[in-house]
Amino acid sequence: MFPNGQLQLFSASTLNVPVSGKQIACNPVVDLTATVGDGNIIYVWRGSNQLVSKHTERNHKVDAIKWKEDGQFLAAGWSDGMVRLIGLESNKAVHHIRVAGHDGKPCRIEFIAWARNEIGKQSRARKHDDLPDLPWRDLMFDEKKHVLDLPHELTFLEIETALPKISPLPLSGGTGDDMFVFSTAASLEFVFRPYQPEDSDNVHVMITGTVDGGIHLSIYDSFVIGTFQHVPHTASGPASTEGPFQLCGHSSHHKISTHALLLRPKEGSPTSLFLVPMDLTFLHKSPINLSLLASNTTTLQNLLRYLKQAQSHMVSEWKSTRELPGRFLRGVQEDLERNSKGPVTIVQALYHTVATGHVFPPVKEWLVDSLAERGHKRWDKAVVGGLQNLRSLVHENFLPALERCGIVLSRLLGLARFHGSRENIGFNAAQIEKLLDTVAALTLVSYKILLAVMDELDHFTCFSSWLRMEIDKLASSLAAAEELTEKEATMDNVKVLTYIQRYLMGSPLAVYLGDVTAEEREKDWEVVEESVGTSLLELVDQQLKCQERDKPYYKALPQVDQLVDHLTGKSAIVFKEIAEAEKRSVRFNEAVEICTGDKIWGHDIYLCSRSNGAESGIITYVATVPEGDKNKIFLVRTAIPVDDGISGTTSSSARGLVLPHGATVIDIKFLDDESLLVLSQLKDEQSPALVRIGYQSPSLTYAAYKVGERPQTIDIGGPEVPYIPLFFNAVGFVPIQMEVQQASKTRGELPARVCLLGRDKTAYKTYALPNHFEAASGTSVTPIVRKSWQQQGEEEDVVMENSQ
Repeated sequence: MFPNGQLQLFSASTLNVPVSGKQIACNPVVDLTATVGDGNIIYVWRGSNQLVSKHTERNHKVDAIKWKEDGQFLAAGWSDGMVRLIGLESNKAVHHIRVAGHDGKPCRIEFIAWARNEIGKQSRARKHDDLPDLPWRDLMFDEKKHVLDLPHELTFLEIETALPKISPLPLSGGTGDDMFVFSTAASLEFVFRPYQPEDSDNVHVMITGTVDGGIHLSIYDSFVIGTFQHVPHTASGPASTEGPFQLCGHSSHHKISTHALLLRPKEGSPTSLFLVPMDLTFLHKSPINLSLLASNTTTLQNLLRYLKQAQSHMVSEWKSTRELPGRFLRGVQEDLERNSKGPVTIVQALYHTVATGHVFPPVKEWLVDSLAERGHKRWDKAVVGGLQNLRSLVHENFLPALERCGIVLSRLLGLARFHGSRENIGFNAAQIEKLLDTVAALTLVSYKILLAVMDELDHFTCFSSWLRMEIDKLASSLAAAEELTEKEATMDNVKVLTYIQRYLMGSPLAVYLGDVTAEEREKDWEVVEESVGTSLLELVDQQLKCQERDKPYYKALPQVDQLVDHLTGKSAIVFKEIAEAEKRSVRFNEAVEICTGDKIWGHDIYLCSRSNGAESGIITYVATVPEGDKNKIFLVRTAIPVDDGISGTTSSSARGLVLPHGATVIDIKFLDDESLLVLSQLKDEQSPALVRIGYQSPSLTYAAYKVGERPQTIDIGGPEVPYIPLFFNAVGFVPIQMEVQQASKTRGELPARVCLLGRDKTAYKTYALPNHFEAASGTSVTPIVRKSWQQQGEEEDVVMENSQ
């Protein structure tokens, strides 16, 4: 910032598509901006007018967008009640989170916020007496007699790097929302990001508000905690306004597990907002390392999604090996059935031809006229290509994913055994052992499929060579036929006959990839549930042995889709119980009603930490602008004590600020613990002004707050309100909306920024804010900088060199 308050232009864009409503979000760590166009398409732009990506969902409307704090994901709430997490510089939704309303059905998204909380020190603060009484108890201390957290220490063993990488799945053949998520190496690396040491003490929380008043929590990108329906209660009783109450504001501090929520009545323009402290005590004091647990469960969820898609591709490839040959065979089969003489099935007819050399007339007509050389090539390509693709899917996709599932589950099993039954972590060792048993059964079936594929491929190769020889022999001249007859001596007729008998009209792979009826499925899995003392692996192995001996068996048990669904369902129970354990630790404290007697036009909220001895806790600031008096800003300051992760009784004070020169507020945003930015419009000028107000300055005093009464006001520009006018002289540019971001070093140096959207909703400018606000002389701004907002400079924008 220059001495005269002129801001430096960081980047400027003219968007090709106007912004719809106020749907715009600035990335916290890179110079990217997400917008929503009129066609419900999400656009991600670089600061130089470059379109990075776009994303849309057919027949659904975008209701809210918000970047994650580390900039890795853009969360987009859609009208179908889904929050889709779109990867950085990607057009694919890598996670799909269904947000349920109060009746359990999907509900439209109204509000999205992200937060980061540090949890490592509290979760690892274990005492000697808290340790399980096990033989290795004395090994749990370092040389300073500090208790070690063994799971935390084992977190960063490089296990995954020793395993084969999971390969991308084909583009076609998948199903559902994840059809294209795993189709590229880049998206796979994004979904299966390794657990980083710097993330071990952090938990990222996503807070989502729905139109029916639901407050939805999820952690570690996509692990759902649950949805809450909360009606605020103040010290004087329940809120006087009828509900439901929608989430409209959120703020938090990374070292405090108590978050601040703003709720407003759903109907009409509100005259009251409700500040509700939300205690996430599972972040403050969890018996288990929450980041470790959440990362493993999220990885397992992603692996299950991957397995489901891989299984769908496997079935698709297997069916492709049967469909085209089936069409060819059905035609000749009908001809044989109508024929009064000879065999009635194609299996009998071809078996007869291989054994005797004689070809029945309907078969000869079929081989020469219907199938011919072209049909044989298509048949050969369909079967060989399909079986080879199936082999690759099992070997390169399905089995590596199962191996990783086994590792994740073994870690969860270790956590369950480490914490034992004394600590409620939401799951136990027996549940994880059953999941490992299912993974073992799937592994057995996968290797059986590989053996069956190789066997069928070997036999088909012989059959295909014989079939081509018969076609050529029947269609060629006598001399050529004699030459082909000589080649017949080299044929492996045993394998040809075996293929005709075992594979031509059916496939052994149907045992694993075919269909079973709903009745069979229900009956067979009842047997599994009723089996006591017998593992699923043993049951599947027994059924496969019965099938090989042509004995009756439970058809549903060896089916890959049934086993994957069984693993997914049992895992979902574990996930739900973990979520329920965390959900019980969420507490909503007594609300503070924010009301000055006017309808509220605009608002913002910010939470600050305080840890000065007896005053440990948080202070929240809520800024509101009355609808009928937009030259005033009312600040309500609420002190909330926090003890052991639980918020206590609140106390509030307030102050009103009046903009001078008849200016009115366009937008307000808290930047950090010191600065409130006000975008205002002077009455007789076209160029708006941006003002920084030091809302926590000792010179700005707050008086007692009374609900429903306007607090005492003072003029901005007077001796009590430290402020700095900030100028962004851009001719013809009239901003109507403001986004602010703090400085970041996550992906290189990035200054604090204010992002302004122009009145035409296509012009978008980002200005760099100084690290420290200083006056022209270079001194601190605690003495007021007496500078009129009307002293707008004539200098051109100075473009900061962007290193991004």
